[in-house]
Amino acid sequence: MIAPDAVARAFIDACEAELAAPKPGNVHHFAPGHGMEAADFIASARAAAPHIAAPHARVGDRILGAVEATWAAVGQNTNLGIVLLCAPLAQAALTAQSADLRGETARILAALDISDADAAFRAITRANPAGLGAATEHDVSGPARTTLLEAMRAAADRDRIGRQYAEGFRDIFETGFAALAQARARGHDAPRATLEVYMAFLCAFPDSHVARKYGPQVAENLRLEACGMNRTITAANRETAFAHALQFDRKLKERKLNPGTSADLTVAVLFADYLAAILAKARKNG
Repeated sequence: MIAPDAVARAFIDACEAELAAPKPGNVHHFAPGHGMEAADFIASARAAAPHIAAPHARVGDRILGAVEATWAAVGQNTNLGIVLLCAPLAQAALTAQSADLRGETARILAALDISDADAAFRAITRANPAGLGAATEHDVSGPARTTLLEAMRAAADRDRIGRQYAEGFRDIFETGFAALAQARARGHDAPRATLEVYMAFLCAFPDSHVARKYGPQVAENLRLEACGMNRTITAANRETAFAHALQFDRKLKERKLNPGTSADLTVAVLFADYLAAILAKARKNG
């Protein structure tokens, strides 16, 4: 059994580790952006962590509690995507019967019900993310009429976070974990490895946060730019890689482009990596 305190600490560590990388277009310690600073995200993580790691809570309750605590702490939406991704991972770890975090996460997703959807819908409405609008099916502004898993499946074609629910967090456990492992194999430190995870997501698919705000073509153009920059960053030494990343960061912020979904997925990868290590240690010692 994993202690809730360990999960809360892993969540805070993942959020803070993500800020240590110069993620182009997003907020980090090297530069603010989009009216937010790194301190806002640190405060949000610390406020949300007890709810993410709450013992005996359902996924929906974790989401709603974390979002409400975030608004009380910073008065804005800094972490809705992070919370939506990390709540199932936290519940999987806290109730795990094995060291297979991916399998345990699939178990949690399959058990999501209407109450989870109702709480999550209220959290999404509270956070009011940019470009949310209204949906013809499973509109979050109304009462939930299906499970959270089914609602996320309905959104999967337009929202990468919804797709994680629909596909068992495939991007986290495949694209994200592969990029993290490759960076570590090349001997990179944690901030450089985090940057490479973020760039892997930014190149792999159009960022759905950008697509919601500016349309699919802008998101696809950004993806193509990111692929070229990813090759440049990967081939460079640390100092040069960070310089290239920060140059790209300035250009994206001048265009008001914030690849927020790629950043959310990056936090989820780091959180899942911490949880997997905790689970492996618990099984070994148990």
